[in-house]
Amino acid sequence: MVKWTEEERETIRSVWEKVDIDEVGSQIIARTLIVYPWTERYFGRFGDIFTTTAILNNAKVAAHGKVVLNALDLAVKNMDDIKGTYSALSRLHYDKLKVDPDNFKLMADCITISIACKLKAALSPPVHMIWHKFLYAVVEALNSQYK
Repeated sequence: MVKWTEEERETIRSVWEKVDIDEVGSQIIARTLIVYPWTERYFGRFGDIFTTTAILNNAKVAAHGKVVLNALDLAVKNMDDIKGTYSALSRLHYDKLKVDPDNFKLMADCITISIACKLKAALSPPVHMIWHKFLYAVVEALNSQYK
């Protein structure tokens, strides 16, 4: 279990309230697929995702990014029990979807980059450090059923 200071909690909430789920969500899966093309194997039901143009214009890619950020909203709202909050989601990714857990780190990086592009200077190095700690806790929670 991660221990949060009140400053960290406030910083995470502050970053999160600036995130437009529709805007940033539509970017994160696209960024993941473009930067890490081997992740396409987990999105076979999304149709044509074999070129950058196809990925950027794929409605299913954009919609799934919003699903991911809505799930991240649960972590923001349940910072004291992220592992419990994500238990079923971790099990789904392990048992049914067979996602390599290293991909959670890759997606967390893409989330951070997409948010940084939006927030610019507001994601200063100290804020980035706290946000990184938060996403690391999310990644660990998603990895929990893999151990």
